[in-house]
Amino acid sequence: MAEDVELADSLSMAMLLVLETLTPTERAVFVLREVFGLGYEEIAEAVDKNAASVRQIAHRAREHVAARRPRGAVSRAETKDAFEAFQRAVETGDLQQLLDVLAPDDVVFLGDGGGVVQAVRLPIVGADKVGRLLAAGLGRIATTMSLRPAQVNGCPALLLHLDGEIDTVIAVRVDDGLITGLYAVRNPAKLSRMEHETTLSR
Repeated sequence: MAEDVELADSLSMAMLLVLETLTPTERAVFVLREVFGLGYEEIAEAVDKNAASVRQIAHRAREHVAARRPRGAVSRAETKDAFEAFQRAVETGDLQQLLDVLAPDDVVFLGDGGGVVQAVRLPIVGADKVGRLLAAGLGRIATTMSLRPAQVNGCPALLLHLDGEIDTVIAVRVDDGLITGLYAVRNPAKLSRMEHETTLSR
């Protein structure tokens, strides 16, 4: 049994993580070209660049996205093992345990506070930075938090409760047995949907 919670309506967590590692211009060009199918001339006007530059930016963005997209199906056992190791590391606050389960160079951490509550606004990349961020942040609330595993948009996730209320949902992406993506949602508008959880059998 697992809880399915809809937190992101339009993009998968994997694509969101990839897009956030692009520069703002690369992201705009990629979305306008690949999602909306606009021509290079139209995009050039929108981003205030010439069409030749836009072609180069689009090519660079496509290569970046292709390099970071999921590398194939990950077995349920592999995902389960990595997620459980991550949960133990979070519960204990053990930095080395966190570093052991995070992809050294590829892991990306994103936060979503909805502009209402404090959250990491820019992507954090790399196991050392992500591990230290998590260890420091969770260490401050370790004695008052409780964790519960869940499923969010098809990804394993941890529900972090403070004083009986959901404070954060951390969705986890796993590739090749290591965690490559963490999406921490603190946006109250999204967390309020937790009241409408549906329980499904797997």
